[in-house]
Amino acid sequence: MPNSYSAVGSISTVTASVTGGGSELNDGDRSVPAMSAGEVTRRLLSYVRPHAGSFALSFVAAAVSVTLQLYVPILIGQGIDLIVGAGRVDFAALTPLVLRLGLVVIGASVTQWLQGYCINRLSYETVRDLRVQASDKISRMPISFIDAHPHGDLISRVVNDVDLVGDGLLQGFTQLFTGVFTIVGTLVFMLTISVPMAIVVVLVTPLSIFGAGVIAKVSNKSFSAQQRILGQLTGHIEEYVGNQRLVSAFAFGPRAQEGFDAINGELYTAGERAQFLSSLSNPGTRFINNVIYAVVGVIGCACVITGWPAPLTVGGVQVFLSYANQYTKPFNEVTSVITQIQTAYASARRVFALLDAEEEEPDAPDALVLAAPQGAVALEHVDFSYVPDRKLLQDICVDAAPGRRFALVGPTGCGKTTLINLLLRFYDVDAGAVELDGTDIRELTRASLRHSFGMVLQDSWLFEGTIAENIAYGRSDATREQIVDAARRAHADGFIDTLPQGYDTVIAEDGGSFSQGQRQLLCIARVMLTDPAILLLDEATSSIDTRTELQVQAAFDELMRGRTSFVVAHRLSTIVHADCILVMRDGRIVERGTHEQLLAAGGFYAELYNSQFASPAAC
Repeated sequence: MPNSYSAVGSISTVTASVTGGGSELNDGDRSVPAMSAGEVTRRLLSYVRPHAGSFALSFVAAAVSVTLQLYVPILIGQGIDLIVGAGRVDFAALTPLVLRLGLVVIGASVTQWLQGYCINRLSYETVRDLRVQASDKISRMPISFIDAHPHGDLISRVVNDVDLVGDGLLQGFTQLFTGVFTIVGTLVFMLTISVPMAIVVVLVTPLSIFGAGVIAKVSNKSFSAQQRILGQLTGHIEEYVGNQRLVSAFAFGPRAQEGFDAINGELYTAGERAQFLSSLSNPGTRFINNVIYAVVGVIGCACVITGWPAPLTVGGVQVFLSYANQYTKPFNEVTSVITQIQTAYASARRVFALLDAEEEEPDAPDALVLAAPQGAVALEHVDFSYVPDRKLLQDICVDAAPGRRFALVGPTGCGKTTLINLLLRFYDVDAGAVELDGTDIRELTRASLRHSFGMVLQDSWLFEGTIAENIAYGRSDATREQIVDAARRAHADGFIDTLPQGYDTVIAEDGGSFSQGQRQLLCIARVMLTDPAILLLDEATSSIDTRTELQVQAAFDELMRGRTSFVVAHRLSTIVHADCILVMRDGRIVERGTHEQLLAAGGFYAELYNSQFASPAAC
């Protein structure tokens, strides 16, 4: 009876159907451009090419394994013909035949194992290279790209999608080699045994290919949508897990769960549709293959009894039935892995879309390296907007001499943090120029530019590692004495010394159980250790209690002495001693001067200051 096991595989004759061949990708994800199956295949093979040794060895192993497997039915057929009837068994000829059969089976098993080993190695090495390239790509992406895409979706592309590409490579290559050799080999052997029956098999088999191709083409859109929604789900989970404290504080859990259920429901619908459509292929092709098997059996019996259309022995019929089954098996097997192959190609499109995204503009070949920055910063009539038709910063002019302390104040959304982003060249200005020591920062290498700055943000960031490693994040060659000194000047040594392992205490991602103030102190110590020429403080003391703030402010005063500094602050008490306060409103600098000058002017700054420190009305 027909071979009932369900192997996995793919053959090149139906690759375009299985992988969603075509020039359009309509999965609703605008960040994934249309890419044909042929283009995806060529790009995947470019990652396989460096591992040509494993590829070639697996190819040879597949050829040997299939040849030996095809030789098995011949030996079995010869053995059947040696068993004519009761008491009429030719043991003298049967014994060496059985021994030969055993050796062939052992050889086929060994070469099949070798093929599997090579394919696994090839797949994992390719996935490793692809993931390294994707991870490296993200490090070269402009901040604008990172800001414009859900972080969870980017993570899903580097982790989940690359894994699925590897699974598709593993299954595809495994069956590609064996499938091609099996089809060619069995066809040759069938033609040598009986041309009429071979013609019957060849004429009927395309029906299964056509059925599988139609179903695969219809289900491809569902697989693409499935991967897109999976990326959305990963982003949703990453967002809420990372902000679980806030979710709990606002009792937002049920609403967050509703959002999860909605996306998960979409994923279920897309996945169910994709799986249902792809599952139709296997039963259909198996039915056709069973019909082929039955037709071959009937014609074979007629050949044994009548000798027409070609004389056959009983053993010959058995050989032909085995070959007929092996010939149709590759076409049948492709339907059992349509899900994996289509998912892999949908994932590959997402990964390649990431790899093809526009990178941060490289430094000019003649870009200057800023070796000893003095800290003179100038903004000359700067205009900038994130969205072309929505203006943000307009005609910003600032002239900061070395060692001067500037404060940026104003209502939320007026462009204070955006100005910091322009100084670091996370974004380039639309008009005007930003200069450092008299040189346009676009003429400097980004690395030397950013090494000139030290930045403390409102949102502290710590990674999993020791306290010492976190403080030395910006200066890996720092000694323990320098790390301890930076912590002391940041007033972080007090709580560090109380920890069991002190500076060798391992903290979890984002600081674990440390308070927000303690995490901020560690970030301040990190900047103090780098000893930059220019300081950027974006609400750096907003999460610290009043007593600690006074201590840290004293440390900042020491650190800022002789250095240019820009302080973004909503709490105006922290910037009253600034050399110049820049008051921003609606993307413009509307006032500038010292604290006393601005209060005396009675303008917008005075209004902001008085709103924070005015006495509350009597009850």
